[in-house]
Parts: sequence; C-alpha cells; structure tokens
Amino acid sequence: MGHEGGYSNDPEDPGGETNWGISKRSYPAVDIKALTRNGAKAIYLSDFWCRGKMDEFDDAIAFQAFDNAVNMGIETSIRMVQRAAGVADDGHIGPLTIAAVKTQKITDMLLLLIAEELEYRCKLSTWSSYGKGWTLRAAKNLRYAAQDS
Repeated sequence: MGHEGGYSNDPEDPGGETNWGISKRSYPAVDIKALTRNGAKAIYLSDFWCRGKMDEFDDAIAFQAFDNAVNMGIETSIRMVQRAAGVADDGHIGPLTIAAVKTQKITDMLLLLIAEELEYRCKLSTWSSYGKGWTLRAAKNLRYAAQDS
C-alpha cells in the first residue's frame, strides 16, 4: 500500500474518485470516500492477489505484478507478466503462465515487468499529467528489485 495514497478525486484521472488505489470506475458500488485501509486490503486480496495467483510466484515477482494490478488493473498486469515470460498474453493466469514465469531468472522477470510497465504507460493519453509520478514509481520498484536480486 506504500505506493497508494488516500482519497483523491482528480478530474483528469480516468479512474475517477480513488482511495487506496481502488477506483470508483472499477468499483461503482463501493463508497470510495469512506473506504478504509482494511476495506482496500480485502479488495486487494480477493480481486488482485488471489485472482492473479500471486502466491504462485517468487515474492519479488508477485510484488511487481501486484503493484501493477492495483495501479493498472489485474488483466493488464497479467498480460505484462505473460509477455515478460514469453507466453500468449490473454490476461488469464493458468498453468502455462505460471510454469513460464518459474523458468525465468527472477532478475530478468523483474526487469522485463518494469519495462512492460513503462512501455504501457508511455502510450496512455494521461502520460503528460502522470508520467513523472509513474516513472518515479517504476524507479522505486527498480530499487526494490535490486534488493531482491
């Protein structure tokens, strides 16, 4: 949760109203402004961690994939993992993706995941507004990756 701040309602943010990285666009039934840290953690666990089968990955890879999932959506994150692992990017974690990730060197996967993240973000129409913050987030994750290798 270190990358995600509290409540925000930036009109330029495509996610709209956001709290703890949980957006109104993705969770229209959730009272975003009143969302607690524990409420966000419950969503993180069920909709990002479990759905992305993060327990199947090395902790460092799981961290990066999870961080991307919270910030960009679970399907986008899974596709990034799949491209980094060299398998078809269908957005669904299955045995082929898990096996492919496990055959890669952890450092290579981390570098490839962060490269995928940066390439994806550069193509977004909101790059001019948020690019600096996203780049700093990626730099922080590179530092984490260096600690994990």
